[in-house]
Parts: sequence; structure tokens; C-alpha cells
Amino acid sequence: MAGFAPIVCIVDFHHARGPEIETWLGVEDGSDPAVENDWSLLPFMALSDGAHASNEDYSYFTLRRAATETQPATSLFGISCTRQLDSNELKHRPAEVTRSTVQKAVVVISDSPQHFGAVKAQLGVVTAAWFAQKDFTDLEIMQRFQESLATLLKNQEGEMDHYFGSSLRELIHEFKWQTLVLFKCALLQPKMLFFGSHCERLCMMQFAIISLIPGLIRHLQDSADPKFNAAETKLVMPTSLKTSERSSLLTYMGLPLQLFGKGSLFGPYTPLQQLDMLADLETKSYIVGSTNSLLLQQRDRYSDILINLDEHTVTITSASLRQALVLSTPDRRWIDFLTQTVYDTWDESNPGRPKDHGYAGSEEFIRMQFEEYLLAMLSAVKYKSYQEKNRDKEIIISDFEGDPASEFSNDYIHAWMATENYRIWNKFTDSHLFDIVDPKHPCSGGLSIEDVQRRLAQQVAEMHLDERLHQSREAIGKQLAVGQKKVSSAFNNLWAEMEAIREANRRRQEDQQRLIKEKETSPPGTPASDRHSIASAGKSQANLQAASTRAGAYLSSWGAWASEKKKGWGASRSTSGTPATSPLPSPIPGNTKHTEHLKKDKDVAMRSSAPPGTIEKVPLMEGDDDADSKRESLFFDAETEEKARVSGLGEAKEKDRGEWEEIGLGISNVEKKKEKPGKGDWEEIGLGEDTEQSKKEQAKYTPKPKQEEKEETKKDEVQVLEKEEDGGFTPAPQPLPQEQEVVEPYKDEPEHEEVKDQDPEVKETSTNKRPNSDNSDTQQQQVAEKTSTSKF
Repeated sequence: MAGFAPIVCIVDFHHARGPEIETWLGVEDGSDPAVENDWSLLPFMALSDGAHASNEDYSYFTLRRAATETQPATSLFGISCTRQLDSNELKHRPAEVTRSTVQKAVVVISDSPQHFGAVKAQLGVVTAAWFAQKDFTDLEIMQRFQESLATLLKNQEGEMDHYFGSSLRELIHEFKWQTLVLFKCALLQPKMLFFGSHCERLCMMQFAIISLIPGLIRHLQDSADPKFNAAETKLVMPTSLKTSERSSLLTYMGLPLQLFGKGSLFGPYTPLQQLDMLADLETKSYIVGSTNSLLLQQRDRYSDILINLDEHTVTITSASLRQALVLSTPDRRWIDFLTQTVYDTWDESNPGRPKDHGYAGSEEFIRMQFEEYLLAMLSAVKYKSYQEKNRDKEIIISDFEGDPASEFSNDYIHAWMATENYRIWNKFTDSHLFDIVDPKHPCSGGLSIEDVQRRLAQQVAEMHLDERLHQSREAIGKQLAVGQKKVSSAFNNLWAEMEAIREANRRRQEDQQRLIKEKETSPPGTPASDRHSIASAGKSQANLQAASTRAGAYLSSWGAWASEKKKGWGASRSTSGTPATSPLPSPIPGNTKHTEHLKKDKDVAMRSSAPPGTIEKVPLMEGDDDADSKRESLFFDAETEEKARVSGLGEAKEKDRGEWEEIGLGISNVEKKKEKPGKGDWEEIGLGEDTEQSKKEQAKYTPKPKQEEKEETKKDEVQVLEKEEDGGFTPAPQPLPQEQEVVEPYKDEPEHEEVKDQDPEVKETSTNKRPNSDNSDTQQQQVAEKTSTSKF
């Protein structure tokens, strides 16, 4: 404002009282502008929230200057530079300094923010020099700075507008198409709230938005208080126009638009202490900024649109405002062209200037594009108003079809025509502005395929797929590598196992073929044991395990049976002295008839003594190679055998003594032979010859001392264990309690009934015949039975 000299003040942060004004420079002695103008919030505006987090920060704010006798109330503008210093470095440390750091702000107050760009440059240098002295009592440098401010501002007058604030290139590069949304939103005069943790950037963004409206930065005298409306009272309708002069054209078109008039407020930095003014009913619209996150929690109350600079987002909380700010197709085409121009000339090292140093994409280029857009919109709105006013009359102008204003979005045009700045503009402008500027959108026209392609390309670019998917690609690549390794390892293992199986099968086939060849080429006189071993070696492992299990069960059952029989015989001798029954002597080799008689009589005795449903199996006789084909399964439970023995004992007593003596089993003869057999006794059973074979047979039936029996039993057990370790028979399973363990007959064995039905001659032939069968299962059984016979 004319006649107002810039003044300087120093704001200190007191540890107990908070921010407070310390010194005024450039004012009359004894005067205090803060008291005279009610600037109680000045210290809070100068020291912004969060300023202590940075070494240097700037804050911009507006102040209300009270009316005087010569000047009406108006707005003033302040800029502050905040710095901090370690209190230990002070040369003269005052007593009130109790914190580890000292924080101060140097404030410059002027009547216009037009030249704040030049003021900021000098303010930063002076503040840094003053802090470098480390003595805040020396104010000489600050005095000289205040005196130079009047000359600095005077030299800036008459020159071109020096726009300050954030670079428009950076604004478009950051917000892209939303830059046009923010520009059109400012014209609608809503409650715009900017939030950011960095105060200087927060303020510069707001100045950049309002600088897009030509001339507005020089006409902010009503922005500090919603009650101010001095600009409207001084406006007059222009009567002349010089099209060759840009300023004359802008004035004739009604620029600048009065965004901050009655009911409006502009506060680049607004502290929490000023929220009462924002919530006042007289405050209809404002553009303010804050660094306090508490406002984010009450965004619905204090804002219609929230611009979060930390997260680069624009949030529209008002539904009507959201509908009005939807960009039309020409709008989107226009801002996409501008955005693409900035991207094509972007220079990371110097964002404020195009990389080719050309005009396209420069700051001036961007301002001219927005100016052209705004003039076209104003002209289109005037043309729309003219058409509605003369709807019933003959339309004189016919160069434009339809409603050109609809290309700027009908919802937006209707919302703007309801604002206070539209009322002032429409009141002080000519009704035929469309004769000066064409009422046509700069990028008019319907949607084309080029628009769709360009929009899709920009949307893909905005997604930053390369950046977002970079880590995903790395993770996916690692997982694919690991998965490929696992799959390869699994296939390799599977292939190795298949190869191992093939090799095992091949070796097994070779062994079988070799064994078959050896069997075919073996001479007829080869011992049976050799033939059995050759045949058994050619069987598969599964058959060997099954045969071993059956043989083990067979041996175990025979052992249990023999042990119970032995106990029974001992009990009989101790009670009666004469056993009811005695074991049958082994058949004499070559005496087949005698053997058949023994078998028949023993079968009769077994059937009569065994419980119903139980079939006992006769132990194998040594030398009888074909006896394995005429057996049935046996039950060898000790309790069952004892019952059978007791029941059979009574029946045996009823037998005629002569019948037993007839077959050579008289009780007296057997007992006598058992206690002390003589030569006649051996002759009676066919063992009287003095041959090696007879001696061996006699030794079997001669009672042995108990010590020798124990030693032989131990030897047999050792032999069985050795066979088990060599892969032979498995240990015999113990009989289940209270159940009869049944050893089923071998599949290839005929029943005892078949033996009885045979002709005696056939039986004799089968007894003396050594079978040479290729059935390996029968040969396995013969080996197992021979082992059991030799043991028991």
C-alpha cells in the first residue's frame, strides 16, 4: 500500500511463554504495531509448527491493518525466516535460555507480496549472517537490512511482474491433470485446505495457484479479513481498449477476478489459533494452509477440498463440488497437451527450466496457456448469457453452433455463475466480450481416438508400473528360480529312482535267467539240497519273505507242541509210572508198510484225542522226502494240547493192550525200551544190524542225560539264530492268548484225506519217490520241513 514502509521484527521462542515478539525495527520509538493492529497471532504465524525440525524454514502469512485517519483498513503480508542455533555456542548466554537450542525468526512485513521473491533472497542471507555472529544482542546487521528494504521494493516497481512461488513446471509435473482441477476450483471459491509438513512448500503452492489468474497477485488488499470489500467499491467498467496492449486487454476482459472479497480469506500459513476465523459464519470461502495434522482429522468441517502435499493427493469432500470439477473432453485434451509438453522438456537437474532452453514448456508458456484458457471461458460465458437473454429475438451472430460454454462443462459453468467473483465480474464487464475473444475452447471438438490413446498412455505412465513392479519382478524372479530348481531336482530324483528300478529289474531278470540255465544244465544226480537252493534263489524277494514267515511259524508251533508233549510225558510217569501213550518211533527207512501202519494208527489216535474242529499235523519223518504234500494245518496252543492229551489218555486206557502190542507199541515194551533198550529190542523195530545207519538210529531213541539235552537245545537255538541273521527264517510268532493259532497248509499241499484214498502201491511209490518238481514253493516247504525234522 502506498505510504507503508516495510518493517522488521524479531520473534523469539521462549521455553515457558512460547513464541513472542522480541524487537521491532523500522518503527517509531515507543510504538508497538502488534498492539496497535491487534497482531496477537503474529508470533505463531512467524514460527510455524514443525519449524524446529529443519535448520531453516520460511513462512508466509497475511495481517489485518487497522484503519487510520488517512487510510482505510487493509491487508498486509509477512514473510519470516526461521533458524536455530546451539545454545552452547552463544557468546553471551542469557539466563532465560534454558534449552539446548535457541530458535528465532526474522519477519518482514510489507503491503504487497508482489516482490517477495527478491525480499526472500536478501532475508535468508541476512538471517544466516546474524546467526553466524552467535550474539543476538548485536542488531546492527538487522538495522541496515531494514533500511535497505524500501530501496529494494522501489527498484522493483515498473518492471515486469516477478512471479514467485513454486515453479509451474513442478506443479504440473506433480499434479498433472489435477492442476486444471485446482485452478478451476479456486474460481468457484470453496474452502480449500492445503496440508504439508514443510511450511515453505505449502505456502509456495498456494501462491503458484493464484498466480495463474493474471494480475491477482497485485490485488490482494482484501484477503486478510472476510469483512474487507474495498476492491469492489473502487471498480469501474472499462470504456476503452487497446488490443496491442496486453494489460488493456486483460482489464477490459474484467481481470483479475476478485477471489478474495467479502466473505473470503487467504492465509498461506494459518496457525491453529486462527481456526475460529475459519469456522466463523461470515467466512464463506478461503484458501489456507496448515502444517498441523489435527486439521486432517476434521477435514469435513474445515474443507471442501483437501490437498495433501505429503501424499500428493487431492480429496474433494463436497459432493456438489466434485460433480462440478469433472473435466470435459476438451478440458482433458487441453491439460494433457500441456502435461505432455512439460514431460517432453523435463530436466531433473533443473526442473524450473526446459532442457532445451526453449519457449515450449517454460514458465511463461504455461502462464500464457492458462491465460488463453481463462479468456476463452469468460468469452464463452458472455456468449451464453447473450443467447439466453436474446432467446426470443433473432440471433445476430451465427459463427458458433450450439453453446460454446458447454465445452468447459455445463456443471462447472453453472457453479461458477453462482459465485461472488462472477457477480462482480459480470457487473463490471461489457456484454459483448465474445466480440474481442472467440468464445471457443482452445481444444474444442468431440472425443477422438487420439484422445483415448493419449489418455490411456498417461494413465499407464501415472501408475508407475516400472517402479511399483520392480520389487515384484525381483521377488517373482527369485521364486521362479527356486521353483525351477525344485522341479528340476524332483525330476532328477524321479529319473534316478526309475533308473534304479530298471536296473534292479534287469539284474533280477538276469539272475533268474542264469539260475534257470544252471538248473537246466545241472546233471540228474545233483543232490536235492543243491537243486532246492538253486530253485529258491530264483524266486522273488516277496515269495522268499512269505515262505520264511510260514516256515518260522511252522517251527515255532512244532517247538511249542514238543515242549508240551515233553511236559505231559513227565507228568504221566510221575503219577502213574506208566504212560498212557508214547511217541511213535520213526519209520524205518525202506520199510514202507510199517510206516503206513504207523501213520494210520496215529491219525486215529489224533482224531480221537483232538477237540472238535481241530486238525493236528503229524511231524515229518526223516528220509520221507514226499511227505510234505500230504498234510493239514495244525493248532499248537499249549492249553489246547493239554486238554487233548488228558481226553485222549482216558480213551487210550480203554484200548486193548493186545492192539498196542500187535503194532509194537505195548506199554511194557515201550517203557522198557525207553528206560534201557537191548539188542533184541532194536531187532524188533528193525534196527538190530550193526551198521553205521543203525547206530545213528539207535542213538536217536536212546535217552540222553539232561545235561546233553540242554547243550543240544542251545546248539539248535544258535543254529536257528544264525539262519535268521543270514536272511533265513524269521522268529516264530508267539501264539495269541485264548485263541488257537492255525498254520494253514501250503497252497500246493494235498490234504491227509487224499493220502488215505490213494492205493497202497501209489503211496509206497510216493514215499520212495524223490520229486524233481519245478515248483519253487514246494521246494521251499521241503527245506523248512527238513529243518524242523532235524531239530525235533
